[in-house]
Amino acid sequence: MSNPTADWERVGDRFYRKIKLYDAVFDQDLELENYMIAGAPCAGAIALYRDEDKLHTYRGSQASKSGIDIYSCAGKLIRRINLGDWDKGSIRGVGWSEDEKLLVVTEDGVVRCYYDLQGDFTQFSLGNGAEEHGVKACRFWSTGFVARLSNNHLVAVSHYIEPRPKLLAIPPNDTVHSWTVIPPAHTLSRSVEVLLAIGQTIYVVDSSEAEDRVLPNGPFKYVSVSPNGLYVTLYTEDGKVWVITSDFQNKIGEYESKAKTIPKDVQWCGNDSVLLAWEDEVHMIGPNGALLKYYYDGWVHLLADIDGVRIMTNDVCEFLQKVPSVAEDIFKLGSTSPASVLLDAVDQLDKKSPKADENIQLIRPNLPDAVAACVQAAGQEYSTHWQKQLLKAASFGKSVLDLYSSDDFVDMCEKLRVLNAVRDYRIGLPLSFEQYERLTAEKLIQRLINRREYLLAIRLSDYLRLPTNRIYVHWASQKVRNSTADEDTICETIVNKLANKRGISFEYIARAAYDEGRNHLATQLLNHESRAGKQVPLLLSMSEDELALEKAIASGDTDLVFFVLLHLKKTLPLSSFFRLLTNRPLATALVESSARDQDQSLLKDLYYQDDRRLDGANLLFSEALAQTAPQTKADKLKLASKLIADNTKDPTASLYHKSFQEAQALIRLQTSLDFDLHGSEKIYTGLSLNATLHRLILTAHSKRAIKAASDFRVPDKTLAWIRLRALVAKRDWAELEEIATKNKRSSIGWEPYFNEILGAGNTKLAGGVFVAKCTGLTVRERSDMWVKCGMITKAGEELLKARDAEALEDLRARASGGGVGEIDRMIAQLRPKR
Repeated sequence: MSNPTADWERVGDRFYRKIKLYDAVFDQDLELENYMIAGAPCAGAIALYRDEDKLHTYRGSQASKSGIDIYSCAGKLIRRINLGDWDKGSIRGVGWSEDEKLLVVTEDGVVRCYYDLQGDFTQFSLGNGAEEHGVKACRFWSTGFVARLSNNHLVAVSHYIEPRPKLLAIPPNDTVHSWTVIPPAHTLSRSVEVLLAIGQTIYVVDSSEAEDRVLPNGPFKYVSVSPNGLYVTLYTEDGKVWVITSDFQNKIGEYESKAKTIPKDVQWCGNDSVLLAWEDEVHMIGPNGALLKYYYDGWVHLLADIDGVRIMTNDVCEFLQKVPSVAEDIFKLGSTSPASVLLDAVDQLDKKSPKADENIQLIRPNLPDAVAACVQAAGQEYSTHWQKQLLKAASFGKSVLDLYSSDDFVDMCEKLRVLNAVRDYRIGLPLSFEQYERLTAEKLIQRLINRREYLLAIRLSDYLRLPTNRIYVHWASQKVRNSTADEDTICETIVNKLANKRGISFEYIARAAYDEGRNHLATQLLNHESRAGKQVPLLLSMSEDELALEKAIASGDTDLVFFVLLHLKKTLPLSSFFRLLTNRPLATALVESSARDQDQSLLKDLYYQDDRRLDGANLLFSEALAQTAPQTKADKLKLASKLIADNTKDPTASLYHKSFQEAQALIRLQTSLDFDLHGSEKIYTGLSLNATLHRLILTAHSKRAIKAASDFRVPDKTLAWIRLRALVAKRDWAELEEIATKNKRSSIGWEPYFNEILGAGNTKLAGGVFVAKCTGLTVRERSDMWVKCGMITKAGEELLKARDAEALEDLRARASGGGVGEIDRMIAQLRPKR
């Protein structure tokens, strides 16, 4: 193997290397000079589309005028996106996001975001005058882009997930010679800044202002920002290259290219050098004006990345980058670093030379650092030979050490196996170690999935101990979309393949089938989804209403059932909705409980549909009770009565019918009473029967009360209670005394009279009339009644008649004043004489 330094070139005090990644990238007939190229970050896919400002030879096998071809870095065609049906004007910008989403911006401000490499997309519009004035050009960064309109207005989109186009500050409406953006991550304001070369100067535009930096020596034909956002390169009309800080405060360097033609592209190579590209020539300008030139046989395109530049021609794909410092320390000529000595020791060991041990002893104090450096340098090499040599050196060095953690060594071996696998020309992902670290293994797996490299994705996931379920789901979804077999065969193939796999979402696969118009296949696949919460929404969107309801009920989740019912009620005619509820008691109960509080009209329809006359009548009765207008209340009661009268199946129907009839009669009575006794004032309307009788007696209409009680067959005891309380409430003591005088018996007994009257404060009437009538009580109970009335003497006389000395003794303790002497006299009468 050739020495790693064979492709190194010195630029000033730094070394750069140009690594050949792939040969014969594009077809020789492809005229790259007539196409625009956009490369995804981290060695991602390449979008190739026609430059509409140039004429080119028509060839049917090449990208058409209305299409975009997506290639890997090795020249493998991944996808051809046909834009023939997209009549939205010319393409004004094509770029990539950090997660390899393709962004296409047209002249009228419509943006398509292709979220995978298979042609699926979402779409939004820039607005802000883009359709009126037209998009002139676009500049992209990892999470957003800025579109420049023909009137120089700038529209920024900061996120692709929820795009919210925002108009930036208005710059001068003069000719823009060149422009670029500084991503939000590299600005102090944390919002995008746009650099516009207008006239002889540079304007910095953000969301609030457009500031003139007052630079001399313009106009500037190219403006380019370094990957870390700290430096800006300016290419002047007379061929000078300026490098200044991004705050425009300090000039870092100046170089005069002496070129007679303006380069077609200017890009940064890392953060230390700048590339100028002409048709078949690339110049690298390093620190202090150092220059390096590369020549090619065909047209050159530059694709800048975070740590270097991909150089694309028809013949080759190369990666130009600064030599990593750890590799430079090991491989540069004459290096005596511990890691370089350790690598030489391994070479001596292969030759079985004793010098290997001498080298080890020479660097023994620095051996841990040498091992770590070899491990790190292995990650920076693209050649598997030198990867092995460096790891072998690290292994040899750590075997000599008494204590050494092999975690970094094992981790590097794991990462190199992954990198070597994806760098293969059949995959075409020539990631550098730094790019892989930034991309992460999970996103790399996603890139393989988008390229349909399922086998490699599964093997790498297993090797890296990552979940594989999303790989299988994506495979199944593509199978559904692209397979020409019958639906039963497709379902069987997918189910057999995924039967023993954990975490598989059949709902996602079924949705892909539904999107392709394969409803039967989608339903079949959903039967294998174990989570009802995933099945039901898709079934509803497929109009499989009955099946969705069955799945929700079978899950036992009432919230899910209720969700389905709400959806069905909104989308189905009422008759169809009720038909689905038939023989489904859980669903019916949920509808009933919800409608009772929110939609009684729906509840009435439900009762009518199910022929539940009794429930319907009760509902009408409840509505009648809530009414204030007598006629409306009577009408509802009449409907309830009619509804229940037709129900011959329920044995309790006659009882309900009678109750509704009586309620109607009560309304008629109250209406009549209000009209006869109070004119238009509603005194009795809305009262219960008992309250009506009470108010009649209270207002001295006892005869009407007695007649109403008779008409409604009010029990005697109930009427007696109503009359008693009404008379007590109106303090009609004479009427109460007359009742006691004329009647020997009371249907409710005389104790209630005593208690009610005593409670009203009339102790004289309570004690003088009603205690004596309570003949069914014991002596002591009547004595207590006298005491409650404050008549201690009467209580004592009651006990004396019964000759209850013990009770008299107790009564004496409760007596006061002259009552004590009376009780003592009574007690003395009961004591035996001596």
